[in-house]
Amino acid sequence: MLRLDKFERYPLTFGPTPIEHLPRMTEALGGKVEIYAKRDDCNSGLAFGGNKLRKLEYIVPDAIASNADTLVSIGGVQSNHTRMVAATAAKIGMKCVVVQESWVPHEDAVYDRVGNILLTRLMGADSRIVPDGFDIGIRKSWEDAIQSVKDAGGKPYGIPAGASVHKYGGLGYVGFAEEVRAQEAQMGIKFDYIVVCVVTGSTQGGMIVGFAADGRADRVIGIDASGTPEQTREQVREIVDNTAELVELGRKVRDDEIVILNDYAYPAYGVPSHETNEAIRFAARTEAMITDPVYEGKSMQGMIDLVKKGYFPAGSKVLYAHLGGAPALNGYSYTYRNG
Repeated sequence: MLRLDKFERYPLTFGPTPIEHLPRMTEALGGKVEIYAKRDDCNSGLAFGGNKLRKLEYIVPDAIASNADTLVSIGGVQSNHTRMVAATAAKIGMKCVVVQESWVPHEDAVYDRVGNILLTRLMGADSRIVPDGFDIGIRKSWEDAIQSVKDAGGKPYGIPAGASVHKYGGLGYVGFAEEVRAQEAQMGIKFDYIVVCVVTGSTQGGMIVGFAADGRADRVIGIDASGTPEQTREQVREIVDNTAELVELGRKVRDDEIVILNDYAYPAYGVPSHETNEAIRFAARTEAMITDPVYEGKSMQGMIDLVKKGYFPAGSKVLYAHLGGAPALNGYSYTYRNG
C-alpha cells in the first residue's frame, strides 16, 4: 500500500474523474482493442481544469504553510500549467506571477491573445511574455520573476514548469493510479495499457510509481511531445525516484519500467504535424472528445498509430489519459478554421 495519505491535499478538483468507454473510436480503429478515456480534462470548475490541478492539490498546502502571498510559475505562451496556477492563486486568495516563454515557433495572429493566456490574464495573474525558447528545466526567467516579487516586498512561492520538478510534483498522479484501481474494481475490468502524454514528466512519473504498486509500471505508455526525449527521460527518472521514496514504494523502479515513445513529437514542441491534426479531427468526429495540438493531439496520434500497428495485443483494454488543454486550440484558430 502506497503512503499517499500522509501528505496533505488541498481540494481543487471535483473528486475522482470519470472513465468512459469510447465505442465509436474503438470501432473506427478496427474493434480489436477496447479504448477508454479517463477524463482529467473535466476534473474541476477552475478555469476548465486539467491534469496540473491534480499536482497542485499536493503543492498548495506547502505554499500556504510557507506564508507566501504570490505563486510564481512558468510555461509557454499557451501554457495549460500557468492557466491552472493562475486559477489556483485566485481560488486560494494569493497573487500570481507567470512567465510565458516563447516555447513554440507558431505565428497565428491571435496566438498570444486567446486561449490559455487570455484566461490567465482574466484571473488577474501578472503574465510576463519573455522571448526565450523551449526548455523543460529550471529557467533563469523564472528565477528572475521570483526575485522580482521579493524585491517588491512580496513572499513568492515558486512552482516550476508543469509543477514537475517540485518535490511533491508526482504525488497527484500516484493518486490517479489509485483512483483507476478503485474504478477497475467497480467496473469489473482491468486496463492492460495506459497511454499518456509526457513533456515535463511528473504526470507520467507519478503514474509509473502508482502503477508500480501492482506491477503495471511498464504498461504506462508515455507519448513524448517535448521533442527533447533524452532530457525528458532523465527528468522522468528523477521524478520517479523521488516520488517512489516519498510514498514508500519500497523498491527502485527499473529503467525498463519507464516507457517513453519518441515517434510523435515532430516537428517540434507545440507544433502539430499533419498526423496530429488528423488525430484531433478523428477524436472530435468519433467521440466529440476535444484534444489539443500541443499535448493530447500528440498522445492521441500516438495511440491511434500504436493500435493500427498492432502494438497492443488483440483484446487489450487501453485507457487514454485525457489531461485537458483544449483552450490552447484557440491559439491555432487558423489551422482549424475549416474544422
